[in-house]
Amino acid sequence: MSKNKVIVLAVLEGGMSRSEAARRYGVSRRWVHELLVRHAEHGDAGLEARSRRPRTSPHATGEEVRARVLALRAELVSEGLDAGPATIAWHLEKEGSTAPAVSTIRRIITAAGLVAPEPRKRPKSSLHRFEAAQPNETWQSDFTHWHLADGTDTEIIDFLDDHARYLLHLSAHPRITGPIVIEAFLDTAAAHGLPASTLTDNGMVYTTRLAGGRGGRNAFETLIASLGIAQKNGSPGHPQTQGKVERFHQTLKKWLASQPQAHTIAHLNELLAKFRHIYNHERPHRAIGRHTPHEAYTQTPKAAPAIAAQGEHFRVRTDRVDADGKVTLRHAGRLRHLGIGRAHRHKRLILLVHDADVTAIEHGTGEILAEFTIDPTKGYQPKKHNTPGPKTGGVTDVPTHP
Repeated sequence: MSKNKVIVLAVLEGGMSRSEAARRYGVSRRWVHELLVRHAEHGDAGLEARSRRPRTSPHATGEEVRARVLALRAELVSEGLDAGPATIAWHLEKEGSTAPAVSTIRRIITAAGLVAPEPRKRPKSSLHRFEAAQPNETWQSDFTHWHLADGTDTEIIDFLDDHARYLLHLSAHPRITGPIVIEAFLDTAAAHGLPASTLTDNGMVYTTRLAGGRGGRNAFETLIASLGIAQKNGSPGHPQTQGKVERFHQTLKKWLASQPQAHTIAHLNELLAKFRHIYNHERPHRAIGRHTPHEAYTQTPKAAPAIAAQGEHFRVRTDRVDADGKVTLRHAGRLRHLGIGRAHRHKRLILLVHDADVTAIEHGTGEILAEFTIDPTKGYQPKKHNTPGPKTGGVTDVPTHP
């Protein structure tokens, strides 16, 4: 028997006054009166404990907002994009709506049965994150596989800014080769400037450091060294060093899986261009304070290679040797004709221009064909006689993290 019922029986059948019952059972006289009224109206059921929860809440999330939260969740999931509470809040704010708290959004999607329970994750305190302090301080690069609709395997190469997660380059090819890596790097540098360093795995298109010293540097290593860019490579069998680009591949493949299958590489590259825009401009990133990569990339001054950071004039361009064995370069307001040699006519070159010094490297092989120090009083520039030719020798190991 509940205490409430005992109090009522003491008054109705025991003859106690309301004041006496209140004193004996340690309650207020008003409560005794309330119990008697409830019993008169509802019998013993009226004596049960009632919820103190208010019948209405002025701060409750409106049904319209709740419906939009669930609709956004469904849209983002169907597009293969992140659909967590913080991302949903970001999209609501971009739409001009007042977004509920992230915790409220989490409760809404959880109550709707849209959150699958996950095993206990590793605590954030156990993670040691390495992150560049400036845009262009470190570019990560790697490539991954993707199949066309008919099962044909392709390879997708990317360059990702370590500081901002900005997707600098993304393209698909039948196979990633050394010349493709060079081409992708130069296109990216032309659009965004040169990085101070690069971070890749130990694939042969990036480095020959694990080839036992055979063959010397490859084309990418030669180019990077000539530009004064620090080259960093992860430890073998330790992909965590390139964790950002590895995680990016998961995001990319999740999105591609939600799109119509590409039948050609050209079609796949159209999808990749669409994804690159979404990733850089329409998708907030948790690791950069819920900014988009484009916002993070453009809010901070860029880093540069050591020689550029010293204030010296430095540029890179590509050209092709003409039939007479020359290439033309504008320097100090005049066109200069650099004599590469007829033996190299029609070859494609990378010209590294550092103040008055010019190095001509064969595109795709990394071989240094000629070096010049421009004489500002002359139009024709003969090459130096001590041009070293291909660079040889091993590559010194570097740190395994940015």
